[in-house]
Amino acid sequence: MKLNRSNVSQTSGIMLMECIIYVGMFFLFLGLAFSLFYVCWDNSKGLKRNADDIVRTLKAGERWREDVRTATGPLHLQAGDEEEILHIPQKLGEVLYSYSKDNVRRRPNTNAAWTSVLEHVKSSRMQEDRRQTVQAWRWEVELKAWRKSPRTPPLFSFEAVPNQHP
Repeated sequence: MKLNRSNVSQTSGIMLMECIIYVGMFFLFLGLAFSLFYVCWDNSKGLKRNADDIVRTLKAGERWREDVRTATGPLHLQAGDEEEILHIPQKLGEVLYSYSKDNVRRRPNTNAAWTSVLEHVKSSRMQEDRRQTVQAWRWEVELKAWRKSPRTPPLFSFEAVPNQHP
């Protein structure tokens, strides 16, 4: 019996050049996928870092506002060459806020040790903000940016009004 070659299904194999092209395309797509993954990973870490900075700053600002609101006397700002200290009189002593270099520190009374309230600070300025009938205080703080050119600079502003004493 003779087999007719036209009836036999012909299968063709992959040529070596096609195999090399497919492997190259696979590694190209794999490289692009890893590149995209690491860009997303870095952005995710940056977002977490920014969120942590915002939370830290808001907690420090709310604590500062509470200290100013519960002041028992007039606040006093002592400005020096390298350090700025805000004196806030309280019932149990005097709360001090200090800014030097890249750190804002708080001292709950004159016998206590300084504790760091906010780190990685680019600039901090506490100032009196007189209004028509109210004497308010403002704290403007700028954190150091983690990126070279951030889309939104990390600037915060807090205002508080101490208890008015006759």
